[in-house]
Amino acid sequence: QLQASGGGLVQAGGSLRLSCVASGRTNNNIRMAWFRQAPGKEREFVAGIRWSGGNTGYANSVKGRFTISKDSAKNTVYLQMNSLKPEDTAVYYCALSEGSTVHTTADWYNNWGQGTLVTVSS
Repeated sequence: QLQASGGGLVQAGGSLRLSCVASGRTNNNIRMAWFRQAPGKEREFVAGIRWSGGNTGYANSVKGRFTISKDSAKNTVYLQMNSLKPEDTAVYYCALSEGSTVHTTADWYNNWGQGTLVTVSS
């Protein structure tokens, strides 16, 4: 079960950190990712991480601004979001599936959190 938190309202240029706790995680051969969905748009990949080894991947739109990381002891993945822009406004979802490759399409993930809303004002 995935529980996401940390969303909120922030001004452009500000920062937020999202958290996603993977309750009951016992398998290290997993990938976790953050996706987002803005109103009227499709869900899109933001960032992903391989649990074993920590390899990461990012969407071009967030490279250099967002950082994904994990805390194995807390079974938690974080998304540090800096230099936020109004176009980053969306519901952010964390996702998980077995496997080692960080895939960028939602179909590869079969466990989803409930989503947390990020609103960036201009």
